[in-house]
Amino acid sequence: MARPSRNVDKLLIEAGHELLAKTGVRGLSIRQLTEHAGVNLGMFHYHFKTKDAFVRALLEQKYNDMFVNLQMKSKDNASALENLRASINVLASFARDNRLLLVRLLADAAAGESVALDFLRTNMPRHLKLEISLIKQAQQDGALKPLPTPQALAFLVGAVGAPIMVGAAMSQSSLAPAPIRKQLEQFVFSDAAIAERVDMALLGMAAHKQTRGRK
Repeated sequence: MARPSRNVDKLLIEAGHELLAKTGVRGLSIRQLTEHAGVNLGMFHYHFKTKDAFVRALLEQKYNDMFVNLQMKSKDNASALENLRASINVLASFARDNRLLLVRLLADAAAGESVALDFLRTNMPRHLKLEISLIKQAQQDGALKPLPTPQALAFLVGAVGAPIMVGAAMSQSSLAPAPIRKQLEQFVFSDAAIAERVDMALLGMAAHKQTRGRK
């Protein structure tokens, strides 16, 4: 018996990317997914067996694509500070492009959804380890203040990532006036806005030489 086309699993993954940001893990149904993908229910079970296995595969694919890009941005001939700058831009752009999914995923994790919790526990340490290493190296190079690692990470996340998550919540609700919501794309979500926040955050963490006041 011939194996069903591999295009079927791709159709399901593509449909999953479109739906998961709207439904979250808890709200996603297999029937809804297969109807959206134009695939019969039996083919879903053939390829993925269970909803949890499907969501896990979808999230891992999305994260792994980002992590490969993150690693590629790190260059041997660049300083730790420049590699840190590049990596933060990659992570922030990923958060921007997947902001609605991340909001749903965090809500699912807070509600105890095992797939969301497992995904975050498994993958967050991977990019955090890289960021911590670059921060420490930049500090050793004298480019950044010798701040405690938790403080440095919290500052970077707050300055660069928090506006994306807050903006995502605002864009999906009436928490902010319509004119403000319209400006989010340009002043919060755009590549230029992200790069500017990264620059400002790193400038705020920069090691400045102390100079004696004039007598």
